[in-house]
Amino acid sequence: MKILLCCSAGMSTSLLVSKMEASAKKQGIDCEIWAVGSTEVNNHLQEADVLLLGPQVRFLLAKLKKEGEKRGIPVDSINPMHYGLCNGEEVLKHAINLIKGE
Repeated sequence: MKILLCCSAGMSTSLLVSKMEASAKKQGIDCEIWAVGSTEVNNHLQEADVLLLGPQVRFLLAKLKKEGEKRGIPVDSINPMHYGLCNGEEVLKHAINLIKGE
């Protein structure tokens, strides 16, 4: 499972990536999670199973959903509260549910 996160520069999400990885490890879930800036996201979409957008780039949701649909990749925004609290467990759960089509 490959989870791509997008924020404005790719850096503010690094702590969230760490928290998601820790949650996945604790649950025995094998996944790759990485974050990129909004200008690079199209270069990474083909590698991902799901794309989640940070609150600061939520305005790109409609455009990136179209790109995701072309490639069969679900795209959604991260709950701002989960993002702000760096709740890796909830964001990971959301990503997994999107991949499963729930």
